[in-house]
Amino acid sequence: MSLVPSPTIPPEQARVSEPVADQVARAAVLRRLELEVVRRLDGRVSGEHHTTAIGPGSERAGAREYTPGDDARRIDWSLTARSHAAHVRTTEADRELETWVVADRSASLDFGTAAREKRDVVLGVCAAFGVLTVREGNRYGVLVSGGPELVRRPPAAGRRAMLAALATVHDVAREGGAPGPGADLADALRMLPRLSPRRGQVVVVSDFLDAPTAPGAARPRWPEALRALATRQQVIAVHVSDPREAELPDVGMLSVVDPETGRLLHVQTRSKALRERYAAAAAERLARVERDVQRSGAEYLHVSTGRDWLADVVAFAAGRRARHRADALGRVLS
Repeated sequence: MSLVPSPTIPPEQARVSEPVADQVARAAVLRRLELEVVRRLDGRVSGEHHTTAIGPGSERAGAREYTPGDDARRIDWSLTARSHAAHVRTTEADRELETWVVADRSASLDFGTAAREKRDVVLGVCAAFGVLTVREGNRYGVLVSGGPELVRRPPAAGRRAMLAALATVHDVAREGGAPGPGADLADALRMLPRLSPRRGQVVVVSDFLDAPTAPGAARPRWPEALRALATRQQVIAVHVSDPREAELPDVGMLSVVDPETGRLLHVQTRSKALRERYAAAAAERLARVERDVQRSGAEYLHVSTGRDWLADVVAFAAGRRARHRADALGRVLS
């Protein structure tokens, strides 16, 4: 057997084994997070997605004339009375659902003045929707934006696949500048239809603080990308914020820096008029994000580092499940 010398690998491309301590620390964080999410979800939300079970579905698709051998329990009595011929309801077969989470880990998420940073809430929201997805046998994948390049973990079923996806989000390094070319939130939203051509569910978790990148642009690019995505997918936009983004404290001269551009600004927070203008602008920005999300056709959920974000997610999921049941019942009775 001949031996072929391995090519020389540049130091910057060499793969270095992850220290065992880092692996243990990451596993501990993800395990605690998973346990907390499962504990809070159990008894409130038991699953809201299509499953992989074989058999008739629950979503009404139409009706057809009765033929011998059809289940009499599926007879549509209203249509039968109107048409003077027996009809049975037809349903869409339950199917496996593919859920993608677009996790924004740009530099603006490395901020928090409450008990946690926004990046921690992003990871937690990813875990909550991951548990909701995999407990019903559905597929779960992530696409991480905000770094030098987009990072993806293709959808797969099962708890181990979910934890691997969460580890991908957890391991994204803190960024000290703007996202790399083609790696911001809008780019991730535009790439997703190529990664997931069939209809499924997309959860976008971000602070939506992306700045305009095109020369002369006055608005960010993500609203248009989100609108295009929502025409093909079922989209949930989770808006992550921090209380300090809504108001300035009265602490005298304050130096603030934009983590993505490095721009430094000195602000005299003693000025009541300045604090009021800041609060008004922050409230308008918050309302604009919600308005842009709703106009895109996506569902909107706001979570904050200063609140119990998991309670907000659980309440949203439970309410969403109730709405879907009511809509399905209305279609059956119509």
